[in-house]
Amino acid sequence: MRANLSKGTIPLPNRRRFLQTAGGGIGSLALSSLLGAESGGINLPPHFAAKAKRVIWLFMHGGPSHVDLFDPKPDLIKYAGQPVPESFGEIMTRRKVARNPLLAPLKPFHRHGESGLPISEFLPHLSRHADDLCVIRSCHGDSVNHPQSVYQMNTGSILMGKPSMGSWISYGLGSENDSMPAFVVMPDPRSGIKGGPPAWGSAFLPADHQGVTLRSGNAPILNLNPGHQSPGQQRRTLDFLQNINRNHAAARDYDDQLNARIESYELAFRMQTEAPELVDIAGESKATQSLYGIDQAHTREFGTRCLLARRLIEKGVRFVQLYSGDTTGWDAHKDVLKNHTQYCGETDLPVAGLLEDLKLRGLLDDTLVIWGGEFGRMPMSEKGTGRDHNPWGYTTVLAGGGVKGGYAHGATDPIGLRAAEDKVHVHDLHATILHLLGIDHEQLTFPHSGKDERLTDVFGNVVKGILA
Repeated sequence: MRANLSKGTIPLPNRRRFLQTAGGGIGSLALSSLLGAESGGINLPPHFAAKAKRVIWLFMHGGPSHVDLFDPKPDLIKYAGQPVPESFGEIMTRRKVARNPLLAPLKPFHRHGESGLPISEFLPHLSRHADDLCVIRSCHGDSVNHPQSVYQMNTGSILMGKPSMGSWISYGLGSENDSMPAFVVMPDPRSGIKGGPPAWGSAFLPADHQGVTLRSGNAPILNLNPGHQSPGQQRRTLDFLQNINRNHAAARDYDDQLNARIESYELAFRMQTEAPELVDIAGESKATQSLYGIDQAHTREFGTRCLLARRLIEKGVRFVQLYSGDTTGWDAHKDVLKNHTQYCGETDLPVAGLLEDLKLRGLLDDTLVIWGGEFGRMPMSEKGTGRDHNPWGYTTVLAGGGVKGGYAHGATDPIGLRAAEDKVHVHDLHATILHLLGIDHEQLTFPHSGKDERLTDVFGNVVKGILA
């Protein structure tokens, strides 16, 4: 298990169990059906001084093309239309895509900011923040398929059934506000994610650390208004139900799922005080809403979620994850230009607005923003104008939270096929994110089936080269 955080304290897993069973009221049954479980509820110190206090992860579901966005490759232009040179050896792809000719970047790259960081014309708004971006060009993973890669990027394993990073952070650090969950997820409203809820689940960690999902639209959380009951009446009703539920749980050896549900009622009750104001963005100025693109039809939906992410972290939520893309999303098999024009168009302005707003409010320095998907795209073509999945070399972008700005780390080979210099495996990325939050990834463990499990399994090295 994780080491005791101070002398005389209860070890963390036992301390969670103690707090969960030591009393307190319950909350709204209607809200609990949405929330499912509370995340944390206590603010725990990190292992060492943290550079970041919180995370906003912008997950570009489907696999954005690194060679078309952040990783310029002159050789792709030089050799476009030709087969991959034999010197690159055997290439593991699907549908015999390795035989197809190389496809040049769909839009030009330009250098931006004082750093001269090259970014594609697909991202004109984010380019303005080049000096804040830390572009890791040498990421790599272990699966060419969406579900396994979504699981690995979120949980460290290509297999379903491991706790997500947000759950590990909730478990390790708790919440800064016991009236809000520690871990919130906002999926794309168009349809499901390949991998789905297990990508933000708590698995074998205590169930109160799973991600709390917020809906898109005008009512992200249903039933926030307690209705005809006064707060006192509702409190007495729910206290009565709390006693019944705790007796029910005690007769079943304090089952983890039951305790998580009981705690979710309490969280729901507390959220009826803070959450109504939180999800009502009408009070934000027109300038702020415009910054996020909420005044434009094609950016309104994602911009609203980005603004909610900022409001959530201001309320003490530790980890907020936003998904862009439905079951296909950025998965540009047929036409990269059409696909990325759409998805960059929907997200570029809101992401740039989020970074600008965080800077204006003094939040970017200790908020880690992550941009990326489950993998990248192949340098050769698919169906003439598309690209297939590429887990062997791709880009993840970080900003704020103690990372170098205006910096590109590592490199893929000359055509963007494989990570080649200063390689960063998913385990290394996870170890680095935890390090920025003040957590030693080797010490953040939980006993399960006779083994001390951790997010990074038995792997992972902190990528010190990106630390500010």
